[in-house]
Amino acid sequence: MTQVIIDGDACPVVNSVIELTDGTGIFVTIVRSFSHFSSVIQPDHVKFIYVDDGPDAVDYRIVKLVQPDDLVITQDYGLASLLLNKAKLVIHHKGFIYNPENINTLLEQRHASAQFRKSGGRTKGPTAFTEDDVAKFESVFSTLIHKYT
Repeated sequence: MTQVIIDGDACPVVNSVIELTDGTGIFVTIVRSFSHFSSVIQPDHVKFIYVDDGPDAVDYRIVKLVQPDDLVITQDYGLASLLLNKAKLVIHHKGFIYNPENINTLLEQRHASAQFRKSGGRTKGPTAFTEDDVAKFESVFSTLIHKYT
């Protein structure tokens, strides 16, 4: 595994990834828009890349950065679909791995919800991110980094 790239604007598992990769030789790149700037000092294996606040600017930078041995963490189904053939693995922050079998269903559900909202309907947002979600992600992520290092 070359590096872990995180779609970092709203990723709730950034700290988990930093802790779990510490001392493994895996580099972590967190891509964020300038509106999410942080001056917190990070370990040497972590770097931040900041991009303009424009729509999809973070996604475009991640697509340009990703290499075949990288693992990407994103909750964005559209970005995940673009990366399936470019990265080693693409994983959601709730611990499920995107693959050709599930991405089309996820994109179709997103499109149907958008169409429903466009016609005046209301949909619920994602469920709250819990400590159980963090634990599940950490378990899956730990397994992956041990498998690929």
